[in-house]
Amino acid sequence: MAKWGEGDPRWIVEERADATNVNNWHWTERDATNWSSDKLKALLIGLQVENEEGRCEVTEVSKVEGEASINNRKGKLIYFYEWNLTAEWTGNSTSGVKCKGSIEIPNLSDENDMEDLDIRVTLGKDEPETTLAALMKKEGGDRIRAALGSYVGYLKTEFTQGMILPTANGLSKQQASQPKAKLDRTLMGSGSSVPQTNTGVKIPTCKFSLTETFLTSPEELYRVFLNQEMVQAFTHAPAIVQPEKGGRFRLLDGNVLGEFQELVPDQKIVMKWRYNTWPCEHYATVSLSLVDQGSDTRLILECRGVPESEEDRTKQGWQRYYFEGIKQTFGFGARLY
Repeated sequence: MAKWGEGDPRWIVEERADATNVNNWHWTERDATNWSSDKLKALLIGLQVENEEGRCEVTEVSKVEGEASINNRKGKLIYFYEWNLTAEWTGNSTSGVKCKGSIEIPNLSDENDMEDLDIRVTLGKDEPETTLAALMKKEGGDRIRAALGSYVGYLKTEFTQGMILPTANGLSKQQASQPKAKLDRTLMGSGSSVPQTNTGVKIPTCKFSLTETFLTSPEELYRVFLNQEMVQAFTHAPAIVQPEKGGRFRLLDGNVLGEFQELVPDQKIVMKWRYNTWPCEHYATVSLSLVDQGSDTRLILECRGVPESEEDRTKQGWQRYYFEGIKQTFGFGARLY
């Protein structure tokens, strides 16, 4: 048997305690069916929508049929899931009318885009006609689609932890070969560039605010910003995230870096934040406030200390690489105000 660094890597026993799945070459599979069933129920049960006419809530997931698995071949993860779901919902109008109905989702699959997902909301037999049925079909359908998008995001981040094994150099193949984000260098700068060093010079700065609405809870949105695997998922690039006060982060090929200054669980994140091309050691202060609106979460971003010449680029970077990235990856259905 060849030693590390010699011969065909497919036949090398790496310097690992267990010598399992050497170089991540062999096909391995993890069954995600039971985990997925529990996660789908947790995401759907208790989901609510409301307006001035009343409130609707998913009260039960009565059928979860299907399977899910993740395969690892040569350090590449391949996802498979196919589900047929049935749930029950109830409605209470402000005038006192109560109703109930069902929800059918026959085609939750890796072969279908989330926007094409068929969500069938019906009112129960002999139930009184009510506008709550329309509320559940439209707003409820949007919330359900967002919740199922979250399931896919968790499947690709939370459940896959540990599937790519370390190699002899201490890195996993996923870390070493993870696809890099297709960065717009006019927005992000170059990860290999040397930061400017004009310290000691007063820099004209500005402040701005952005507001975004996400169809998820404050708890889930807070976690997206602090969980390293989830950050890597929505930025599509390796990241370092230390989720504690004083913890540092480094994202997008080193183009963005900083430090967490204040963390109020599910409510607020304050950080020192900078592009690597800004003057050396110059940071902006970014505050993210999460406001629970019942059916969604409003995120209010306040940014101060940004170099005046970087205002537009910084705004576009947050909207594109954070807000849109989170929306597309986890299906939170963000809407710009």
